[in-house]
Amino acid sequence: MSRLPIFVYGTLRPGEPNHEPFLLGRTVSEVPGRLKGAVLYEGPGYPYALEEAGGVVCGELITPVSEEYGQLLLALDRLEDYAPGDPRNLYERVARDVVLGDGTTVQAWVYLAAPAVAARLRVRGKLIEGGDWRARGC
Repeated sequence: MSRLPIFVYGTLRPGEPNHEPFLLGRTVSEVPGRLKGAVLYEGPGYPYALEEAGGVVCGELITPVSEEYGQLLLALDRLEDYAPGDPRNLYERVARDVVLGDGTTVQAWVYLAAPAVAARLRVRGKLIEGGDWRARGC
């Protein structure tokens, strides 16, 4: 398993409800970033990112403390209802490029809507315009 930073775009962002219980004191850095080629849809209290050409999702690139990495990734997998290969997953954890404010591109883990969830959202989901769950723009 690669020790990539993690791109967060919903309840794990600073100031959101899952940031403190999962990330506070367990990161080296948290910097703004953009996930290109993705869009956001509303979920029940949290967003889903789906791959889509031309879209951009705003969020933060989280670099966990080295000693916390394995445990933190397991905790985030549980939070996001992700288990490798499980067809019931709500999300899939995949490596994607994230663009930082200075234009640097960094590969990071990101939780994208699992295929069955993505298919349902594309048919009857509500798109979050602008790609920012907090509607502040990026």
